[in-house]
Amino acid sequence: MNLTASPARRQIHPPPVPASPFPYHPGSLLSASDLTLDGISHILTRATILENQDPLTRDRILAKRRVALLFYESSTRTRTSFELAAKGLGADTTLISSLSSSIEKGETLKDTGLTLRALGAEAIILRHNSSGAPWLLEAETRLPVLNAGDGMHEHPTQALLDLRTILTHLDPVTKTCHPNKNPVILSDRSEAKGVEGPAVPVAAPRIDLVTAETLAGITITIVGDILHSRVARSNMLLLPRLGARVLLCGPKELLPDLAAHAGPGIAIERNFEAALRQSQAVIMLRIQAERLAGLALDLEQYKANYQLTGQRLATQAPEVIVMHPGPIIRGLEVTAGVADGPQSVILEQVRNGVAIRMAVVERALTAGDQGGRA
Repeated sequence: MNLTASPARRQIHPPPVPASPFPYHPGSLLSASDLTLDGISHILTRATILENQDPLTRDRILAKRRVALLFYESSTRTRTSFELAAKGLGADTTLISSLSSSIEKGETLKDTGLTLRALGAEAIILRHNSSGAPWLLEAETRLPVLNAGDGMHEHPTQALLDLRTILTHLDPVTKTCHPNKNPVILSDRSEAKGVEGPAVPVAAPRIDLVTAETLAGITITIVGDILHSRVARSNMLLLPRLGARVLLCGPKELLPDLAAHAGPGIAIERNFEAALRQSQAVIMLRIQAERLAGLALDLEQYKANYQLTGQRLATQAPEVIVMHPGPIIRGLEVTAGVADGPQSVILEQVRNGVAIRMAVVERALTAGDQGGRA
């Protein structure tokens, strides 16, 4: 007998790691990075088609389909536009808020989602105060989930409607944006068709087909509370993929230096006037007072350095388009004159939100190969 032989070892065979459920449903939109360029073009194309379609025809697209709006935070623009978008396609909607449901009794997001699925919801539009909540909801319900804003993370449909607004005002020849609607491009008849005569109007360029060069040469400045802004994050993920240069502007309390390394095409410019001089579009962000606890931020100093005033526009950026995701705090991040002025496209963003969200809701309930994830 060989007493020095090694004892037999027990073989341990751990169970295989289950495949990740993400993405479960091709109709979900959880992040701006979920979309390919073809997927972005698909949404923009459908937004234009649906916006211009006869409402009596359009409301048969999702007739009697069931969509749940699950909102843990207060909202005006996002909630209303999603609801109008779904109803505009013929879907039945139900709104669940944290103040009028079992959520206030302590029900978990998982149980609320499973309850909605059992009640017949076919898609859920979620706004939640916790980052990552839409991913959890999709994993548990296996339904298409549309992220309407999660904590300090993302707001992908806001980035899409911002993109549509910018494209509407973009002159693809000069690579400039104009506060007025995209001007009619004139071409010389003799050069274009070999016929004498005055210049004739040419159809405006399409705004629904995007490439990696669509926004090349365009600088978009995002100003304000970048640290807490899900709108900023989704735009930072989306716009540089189309060639845009994104400048982040704000004090260090609301814009850490680390943000300059967030990705390609993103830089920090602390001087607001210098940022405006380089920009074709500026997105002003609300100062989120509910998130400022513990930050030593002097609001009067902030207004002196970063408030968008009529004088700043006139001297630094007379052609820039002014954007804001809302709600606006007049007299803080922008003056009333700027918010209501000729360079403001803020209400146009709101209108674009309905068109974009119609396309996204339609995609959620009819998704196949088109408009898929990256």
